[in-house]
Amino acid sequence: MNQKEIQELIKFVSKSGVTEVEIEEKDFKITIKSEPKRKNESEEKTVYIQQPMQQMQQPMQQQMQAQMPQAVAPVAPAPDANAAEDDDSKYITVKSPMIGTFYRSPSPEKPVFVEVGSTIKNGDPVCIIEAMKLFNEIESEIQGKIIKVLVDDASPVEYDQPLFLVDPS
Repeated sequence: MNQKEIQELIKFVSKSGVTEVEIEEKDFKITIKSEPKRKNESEEKTVYIQQPMQQMQQPMQQQMQAQMPQAVAPVAPAPDANAAEDDDSKYITVKSPMIGTFYRSPSPEKPVFVEVGSTIKNGDPVCIIEAMKLFNEIESEIQGKIIKVLVDDASPVEYDQPLFLVDPS
């Protein structure tokens, strides 16, 4: 799928009132979601592009990023407990690279990939996310110690949703 086809797809979604379009080809997957217009609110569209399954060529990837509208994440209100916020700031958050269902183990009868206190390194599997009947093993991109698991097993997760807190020291 080239840049022009992606732009046409975005225009189609915004004009047609369709709320979600997913396209998967052998070298990439794209999901475009549009939030329905609410009464007394201005029209706002959100576009999500999932991580490519295989690394795209760098120049093409830069062109696509320059042309795509940037998704704006809503800002959550700050919690009242400032002490807890300060404690979490020294940790690295492992986030979901896709939308799907989060699983802590490869199957129900097997042990979980990581637990609180587990030490992980680059490339270690930390969970599985099922998307469209495909089980995607998510590997760590950092090393450290798991401090907190932020998602329950078999729960739905969104793109960029925090999954784990890791102490990098």
